[in-house]
Amino acid sequence: MDATELRRTYAEKIRDLAGTHSAALTRAFAAVPRERFLGPRPWRLLHPGPKLGYQEAPDARLEHIYDDVLVAIDPARHLNNGQPSAHAKWIEAAGPQPGQSVLHIGCGTGYYTAILAELVGPAGRVVAVEIDSGLAERARACLAPWPQVRVETGDGSRPQGPHDVIYVNAGATHARREWLAALLPGGRLLLPLTAHLLPPLATHGWGFVIRAERAGARWPVRVVSPVGIFDCFGARDAQAEAQLRQLLRPETAASVRVLSIEPHAKGEGCLLHAEGFCLQN
Repeated sequence: MDATELRRTYAEKIRDLAGTHSAALTRAFAAVPRERFLGPRPWRLLHPGPKLGYQEAPDARLEHIYDDVLVAIDPARHLNNGQPSAHAKWIEAAGPQPGQSVLHIGCGTGYYTAILAELVGPAGRVVAVEIDSGLAERARACLAPWPQVRVETGDGSRPQGPHDVIYVNAGATHARREWLAALLPGGRLLLPLTAHLLPPLATHGWGFVIRAERAGARWPVRVVSPVGIFDCFGARDAQAEAQLRQLLRPETAASVRVLSIEPHAKGEGCLLHAEGFCLQN
Protein backbone atom coordinates (compact mmCIF):
# COMPACT_ATOMS: atom_id res chain seq x y z
CA MET A 1 0.00 0.00 0.00
CA ASP A 2 1.51 3.37 -0.99
CA ALA A 3 1.55 6.34 1.39
CA THR A 4 -1.48 8.04 -0.19
CA GLU A 5 -3.64 4.93 0.13
CA LEU A 6 -2.32 4.27 3.63
CA ARG A 7 -3.31 7.77 4.79
CA ARG A 8 -6.76 7.44 3.21
CA THR A 9 -7.40 4.13 4.99
CA TYR A 10 -6.11 5.61 8.25
CA ALA A 11 -8.36 8.65 7.92
CA GLU A 12 -11.40 6.44 7.43
CA LYS A 13 -10.45 4.31 10.43
CA ILE A 14 -10.08 7.40 12.62
CA ARG A 15 -13.46 8.67 11.37
CA ASP A 16 -15.12 5.42 12.37
CA LEU A 17 -13.40 5.18 15.76
CA ALA A 18 -14.17 8.81 16.64
CA GLY A 19 -17.72 8.68 15.28
CA THR A 20 -17.16 11.87 13.31
CA HIS A 21 -19.27 12.92 10.31
CA SER A 22 -17.26 15.69 8.64
CA ALA A 23 -16.03 14.68 5.19
CA ALA A 24 -13.66 17.68 5.27
CA LEU A 25 -12.09 16.39 8.49
CA THR A 26 -11.55 12.94 7.01
CA ARG A 27 -9.91 14.53 3.96
CA ALA A 28 -7.65 16.58 6.23
CA PHE A 29 -6.47 13.46 8.10
CA ALA A 30 -5.80 11.80 4.75
CA ALA A 31 -3.85 14.80 3.43
CA VAL A 32 -1.37 15.49 6.25
CA PRO A 33 1.73 13.26 6.46
CA ARG A 34 1.97 12.36 10.14
CA GLU A 35 5.56 11.15 9.83
CA ARG A 36 6.68 14.71 9.04
CA PHE A 37 5.92 15.70 12.65
CA LEU A 38 7.37 12.74 14.58
CA GLY A 39 11.13 12.95 14.29
CA PRO A 40 13.56 10.18 13.33
CA ARG A 41 12.66 6.50 13.19
CA PRO A 42 12.25 4.05 14.81
CA TRP A 43 9.26 5.62 16.51
CA ARG A 44 8.16 4.85 20.05
CA LEU A 45 4.47 4.04 20.29
CA LEU A 46 1.99 4.13 23.16
CA HIS A 47 -1.17 2.14 22.57
CA PRO A 48 -4.21 3.30 24.58
CA GLY A 49 -5.28 0.75 27.17
CA PRO A 50 -4.43 -0.65 30.61
CA LYS A 51 -0.79 -1.51 29.75
CA LEU A 52 1.16 1.74 29.92
CA GLY A 53 4.63 2.03 28.43
CA TYR A 54 6.26 2.81 25.12
CA GLN A 55 7.06 0.13 22.58
CA GLU A 56 9.58 0.74 19.85
CA ALA A 57 8.19 0.13 16.39
CA PRO A 58 9.78 -3.04 14.99
CA ASP A 59 10.80 -1.30 11.78
CA ALA A 60 10.47 1.99 9.89
CA ARG A 61 7.27 1.21 8.00
CA LEU A 62 4.64 3.96 7.97
CA GLU A 63 1.92 1.46 8.91
CA HIS A 64 2.96 1.72 12.56
CA ILE A 65 2.00 5.40 12.88
CA TYR A 66 -1.08 5.35 10.67
CA ASP A 67 -3.16 3.88 13.43
CA ASP A 68 -4.97 5.19 16.50
CA VAL A 69 -1.77 5.33 18.57
CA LEU A 70 0.17 7.94 20.48
CA VAL A 71 3.72 8.49 19.25
CA ALA A 72 6.43 9.89 21.54
CA ILE A 73 7.88 13.27 20.68
CA ASP A 74 9.66 13.53 24.07
CA PRO A 75 9.38 10.19 25.91
CA ALA A 76 11.36 11.43 28.93
CA ARG A 77 8.50 13.84 29.67
CA HIS A 78 5.73 11.49 28.53
CA LEU A 79 4.98 14.02 25.80
CA ASN A 80 3.28 12.53 22.77
CA ASN A 81 1.74 13.30 19.44
CA GLY A 82 -1.81 12.79 20.66
CA GLN A 83 -4.33 10.07 19.95
CA PRO A 84 -5.85 10.69 16.49
CA SER A 85 -9.41 9.57 17.32
CA ALA A 86 -9.53 11.90 20.33
CA HIS A 87 -8.33 14.88 18.29
CA ALA A 88 -10.76 14.05 15.50
CA LYS A 89 -13.64 14.16 17.99
CA TRP A 90 -12.41 17.44 19.49
CA ILE A 91 -11.69 19.14 16.17
CA GLU A 92 -15.14 18.25 14.85
CA ALA A 93 -16.67 19.68 18.04
CA ALA A 94 -14.71 22.92 17.54
CA GLY A 95 -15.92 23.07 13.93
CA PRO A 96 -13.29 25.18 12.11
CA GLN A 97 -14.59 26.27 8.70
CA PRO A 98 -12.92 27.53 5.50
CA GLY A 99 -11.70 31.11 5.87
CA GLN A 100 -11.88 31.15 9.67
CA SER A 101 -9.22 31.97 12.26
CA VAL A 102 -8.01 29.37 14.77
CA LEU A 103 -5.79 29.78 17.82
CA HIS A 104 -4.10 26.47 18.68
CA ILE A 105 -2.59 26.50 22.17
CA GLY A 106 -0.13 23.69 22.92
CA CYS A 107 0.66 22.75 19.32
CA GLY A 108 3.63 20.47 20.04
CA THR A 109 5.35 19.76 16.73
CA GLY A 110 2.27 20.83 14.77
CA TYR A 111 0.55 17.71 13.39
CA TYR A 112 -2.95 18.70 14.50
CA THR A 113 -2.17 22.32 13.61
CA ALA A 114 -1.69 21.13 10.03
CA ILE A 115 -5.07 19.38 10.11
CA LEU A 116 -6.67 22.61 11.39
CA ALA A 117 -4.91 24.48 8.57
CA GLU A 118 -6.34 22.05 6.00
CA LEU A 119 -9.83 22.74 7.38
CA VAL A 120 -9.62 26.55 7.29
CA GLY A 121 -7.87 26.44 3.91
CA PRO A 122 -5.62 29.04 2.29
CA ALA A 123 -8.11 31.84 3.02
CA GLY A 124 -8.07 31.08 6.75
CA ARG A 125 -5.34 31.37 9.35
CA VAL A 126 -4.03 29.35 12.28
CA VAL A 127 -1.93 30.83 15.07
CA ALA A 128 -0.11 27.97 16.79
CA VAL A 129 1.38 28.55 20.24
CA GLU A 130 3.88 26.31 22.01
CA ILE A 131 5.59 27.16 25.31
CA ASP A 132 8.54 24.80 24.74
CA SER A 133 10.96 26.69 22.49
CA GLY A 134 12.46 23.51 21.05
CA LEU A 135 9.07 22.10 20.09
CA ALA A 136 8.02 25.47 18.68
CA GLU A 137 11.09 25.52 16.46
CA ARG A 138 10.31 22.01 15.23
CA ALA A 139 6.72 23.06 14.56
CA ARG A 140 7.85 26.02 12.43
CA ALA A 141 9.91 23.72 10.25
CA CYS A 142 7.25 21.02 10.04
CA LEU A 143 4.49 23.51 9.17
CA ALA A 144 6.39 25.29 6.39
CA PRO A 145 4.08 23.84 3.66
CA TRP A 146 1.06 25.60 5.24
CA PRO A 147 1.59 29.36 4.74
CA GLN A 148 -1.65 30.17 6.59
CA VAL A 149 0.01 29.01 9.85
CA ARG A 150 2.11 31.17 12.17
CA VAL A 151 3.92 29.54 15.10
CA GLU A 152 4.60 31.53 18.26
CA THR A 153 6.67 30.59 21.30
CA GLY A 154 4.71 31.39 24.46
CA ASP A 155 1.91 30.44 26.84
CA GLY A 156 -1.03 31.80 24.85
CA SER A 157 -1.57 34.75 27.18
CA ARG A 158 -1.54 37.20 24.25
CA PRO A 159 -3.93 35.63 21.76
CA GLN A 160 -4.14 38.63 19.38
CA GLY A 161 -7.67 37.77 18.26
CA PRO A 162 -10.32 37.75 17.29
CA HIS A 163 -10.61 34.04 16.54
CA ASP A 164 -13.45 31.78 15.46
CA VAL A 165 -11.95 28.79 17.28
CA ILE A 166 -9.63 28.48 20.27
CA TYR A 167 -8.33 24.92 20.44
CA VAL A 168 -6.44 24.18 23.65
CA ASN A 169 -4.29 21.05 23.81
CA ALA A 170 -3.21 21.17 27.45
CA GLY A 171 -5.02 20.60 30.72
CA ALA A 172 -6.43 23.67 32.47
CA THR A 173 -8.63 24.30 35.49
CA HIS A 174 -10.27 27.30 33.80
CA ALA A 175 -10.05 29.40 30.65
CA ARG A 176 -7.81 32.44 30.76
CA ARG A 177 -9.64 35.78 30.46
CA GLU A 178 -7.55 36.61 27.40
CA TRP A 179 -8.85 33.53 25.57
CA LEU A 180 -12.48 34.34 26.34
CA ALA A 181 -12.01 37.94 25.20
CA ALA A 182 -10.35 36.84 21.94
CA LEU A 183 -13.26 34.65 20.83
CA LEU A 184 -15.67 36.06 18.26
CA PRO A 185 -19.46 35.91 18.83
CA GLY A 186 -20.47 32.41 17.81
CA GLY A 187 -16.86 31.28 18.25
CA ARG A 188 -16.02 27.96 19.87
CA LEU A 189 -13.65 27.19 22.74
CA LEU A 190 -12.39 23.60 23.03
CA LEU A 191 -10.81 23.19 26.47
CA PRO A 192 -9.53 20.20 28.50
CA LEU A 193 -10.34 20.62 32.19
CA THR A 194 -8.14 18.42 34.37
CA ALA A 195 -7.15 17.64 37.94
CA HIS A 196 -4.10 15.76 39.24
CA LEU A 197 -5.09 12.27 40.32
CA LEU A 198 -2.06 10.07 39.61
CA PRO A 199 1.17 11.13 41.44
CA PRO A 200 3.47 9.21 39.04
CA LEU A 201 2.45 11.62 36.28
CA ALA A 202 2.59 14.88 38.21
CA THR A 203 2.67 16.99 35.04
CA HIS A 204 -0.46 15.34 33.64
CA GLY A 205 -4.08 15.68 34.69
CA TRP A 206 -7.27 13.75 34.08
CA GLY A 207 -10.72 15.12 33.41
CA PHE A 208 -12.91 16.01 30.47
CA VAL A 209 -12.97 18.24 27.41
CA ILE A 210 -15.66 20.91 27.05
CA ARG A 211 -16.89 22.83 24.04
CA ALA A 212 -18.25 26.31 24.81
CA GLU A 213 -19.78 28.69 22.27
CA ARG A 214 -19.63 32.43 22.80
CA ALA A 215 -23.17 33.78 23.17
CA GLY A 216 -23.65 36.79 25.44
CA ALA A 217 -22.81 36.33 29.11
CA ARG A 218 -23.99 32.69 29.32
CA TRP A 219 -22.31 30.38 26.84
CA PRO A 220 -23.78 26.97 25.95
CA VAL A 221 -21.44 24.17 27.02
CA ARG A 222 -21.27 20.45 26.40
CA VAL A 223 -18.82 17.79 27.52
CA VAL A 224 -17.12 16.21 24.49
CA SER A 225 -15.06 13.38 26.00
CA PRO A 226 -12.84 12.26 28.88
CA VAL A 227 -9.17 13.26 28.66
CA GLY A 228 -5.73 12.69 30.15
CA ILE A 229 -3.27 15.40 29.07
CA PHE A 230 -0.17 17.47 29.87
CA ASP A 231 -0.72 20.56 32.06
CA CYS A 232 -1.37 24.00 30.60
CA PHE A 233 1.03 26.63 31.94
CA GLY A 234 -0.75 29.74 33.22
CA ALA A 235 -4.24 28.24 33.27
CA ARG A 236 -4.24 26.31 36.53
CA ASP A 237 -5.58 27.38 39.92
CA ALA A 238 -5.54 25.30 43.11
CA GLN A 239 -9.03 26.37 44.27
CA ALA A 240 -10.55 25.71 40.86
CA GLU A 241 -8.82 22.31 40.75
CA ALA A 242 -10.32 21.35 44.11
CA GLN A 243 -13.79 22.12 42.74
CA LEU A 244 -12.99 20.33 39.51
CA ARG A 245 -12.28 17.08 41.33
CA GLN A 246 -15.91 17.06 42.40
CA LEU A 247 -16.93 17.31 38.76
CA LEU A 248 -14.97 14.27 37.62
CA ARG A 249 -17.78 11.85 38.41
CA PRO A 250 -19.43 11.10 35.03
CA GLU A 251 -22.93 11.95 36.21
CA THR A 252 -21.76 15.34 37.54
CA ALA A 253 -19.70 16.25 34.47
CA ALA A 254 -22.67 15.43 32.24
CA SER A 255 -24.73 18.06 34.08
CA VAL A 256 -22.53 20.94 32.87
CA ARG A 257 -24.64 23.07 30.53
CA VAL A 258 -23.52 26.71 30.77
CA LEU A 259 -20.38 28.81 31.11
CA SER A 260 -21.05 32.14 32.84
CA ILE A 261 -18.38 34.81 32.29
CA GLU A 262 -20.07 37.60 34.28
CA PRO A 263 -19.04 38.29 37.91
CA HIS A 264 -21.54 36.84 40.39
CA ALA A 265 -21.80 35.25 43.82
CA LYS A 266 -21.47 31.48 43.96
CA GLY A 267 -24.89 29.82 43.99
CA GLU A 268 -26.38 26.33 43.98
CA GLY A 269 -26.07 26.03 40.22
CA CYS A 270 -22.33 26.82 40.20
CA LEU A 271 -20.42 23.58 39.65
CA LEU A 272 -16.99 25.17 39.21
CA HIS A 273 -16.90 28.80 40.32
CA ALA A 274 -13.87 30.92 39.45
CA GLU A 275 -13.58 34.62 38.61
CA GLY A 276 -14.86 35.12 35.08
CA PHE A 277 -15.27 31.37 34.52
CA CYS A 278 -18.19 29.56 36.13
CA LEU A 279 -19.54 26.24 34.90
CA GLN A 280 -23.21 25.76 35.72
CA ASN A 281 -25.91 23.19 35.24
